Amino acid sequence: MLLKNCTFYNELFEKEFGDIRIENGRITEIGFLDGEGTDMEGCILLPGFIDIHIHGGAGGDFSDGTREAFDAISTYLAKHGITAFCGTTMTLPHEKLRDIVSAAANYTAPKAKLVGINLEGPYIALSKKGAQNADYVRACSIEELGELLALNSNIKLITIAPEASDSAAFIQNASKKLTISVGHSEADENECRDGIQNGITHATHLFNAMTPMTHRSAGIVGAALDSDITCELICDGTHICPTVLRNAFRILGENRACVISDSMRAAGLGTGAFELGGQTVYVREGGKTAVLDDGTIAASVTNVFDEFRNLLSYGIEFKTALKSCTINPARVIGEDKNIGSIAVGKAADLIVTDEEMNIKEVYINGTRA
Repeated sequence: MLLKNCTFYNELFEKEFGDIRIENGRITEIGFLDGEGTDMEGCILLPGFIDIHIHGGAGGDFSDGTREAFDAISTYLAKHGITAFCGTTMTLPHEKLRDIVSAAANYTAPKAKLVGINLEGPYIALSKKGAQNADYVRACSIEELGELLALNSNIKLITIAPEASDSAAFIQNASKKLTISVGHSEADENECRDGIQNGITHATHLFNAMTPMTHRSAGIVGAALDSDITCELICDGTHICPTVLRNAFRILGENRACVISDSMRAAGLGTGAFELGGQTVYVREGGKTAVLDDGTIAASVTNVFDEFRNLLSYGIEFKTALKSCTINPARVIGEDKNIGSIAVGKAADLIVTDEEMNIKEVYINGTRA
């Protein structure tokens, strides 16, 4: 397949004009190429977006552990320009986690690619559990994680509260195999810095479910920003207000922010009552999030492409916003050689938009989704 007259963002995330040849699902040439092809004049091509922290959408939840649920998420994401994702589990019993990772090990996605698993817990702090089920919170276990990895080596991320148990050995051991993220934690600044020293390299939905930064206590937020670790940001305008997002992006720059949805099965379905991690959550009229009965934010119902558009409207620089939805999350999960930018040798995962950033087409491995 040859795409002609493309205006696209290259691997340096700079605007370029040319042709793109795709063979066997990968980009093989970029330049001014001979041959007939599909005319892309008037369109803009972006690299496919990547969501490394998503629980569900369109009625499916990754924690259901079923092909039907995985398919629903994959199909929903592709419609919104997300071409690759990490299915994210909740804090659940060991046997349930075993079932989920086993089911994912044998799964081939119909649309958006399942490129990894994100374990959000179960080694978190009870006081910062949010919508996670307190019954299943437990101490870090090298043995448990090893058993899960033996069932599926494609586990890419795990969230832990470093202060909630004796975590140093766990972090040092596990960080050799996957990305360790601090989150759902009441760690103070020093406890967070100790965790980073031991091997934490990422922060789970920065600002949410963690100790805040104040003028007398840096907390996890301050320690994370004052380090070189990558940080997830939910950019739906509710989880973090636009002013705080602008400040966070100024500090994180163009290489450390990762836009995530943290969405759950209600995404794309409108108002109603839904299940999340064994608990009932609600999307109310006009609501931008799913909440518990007491109003506590439980999860998002957005998607990364809509968040990207939000960021542009908030004044975040285009290149920074684009990298935060593509190459930055790809690096966090070690997939940046395969996905995350438009470059020769990488998967032909592309979003075709108009000048106003409305999606016209989505390609996954060179096939129109």
